[in-house]
Amino acid sequence: MQDSAKYLIHADIRASGVVERSDVVGAIFGQTEGLLGDDLDLRDLQESSKVGRIDVEIDSEAGRSYGTVTIASGLDRVETAVLAAALETIDRIGPCRAEFEI
Repeated sequence: MQDSAKYLIHADIRASGVVERSDVVGAIFGQTEGLLGDDLDLRDLQESSKVGRIDVEIDSEAGRSYGTVTIASGLDRVETAVLAAALETIDRIGPCRAEFEI
């Protein structure tokens, strides 16, 4: 999908504790589910290949985690921007406070 994607969503993430890749992916699915309605449901978009894998690179240092998230999108510009804005609403990853910046 990433080779044929029209747009890439890049997000920097910071968490107040140690989190893993699976925690980040779970937070993305869990906190955006139902937020954008049925047309932009992330699970459905992935199943129909309109959105690619959620690539997460995460490192931890001094009890804090930081990293990047990249999502390939075959949606149009407006839908991709709305999906990216939904990521910015994520405020927790697991038990830790978190911040997503697109």
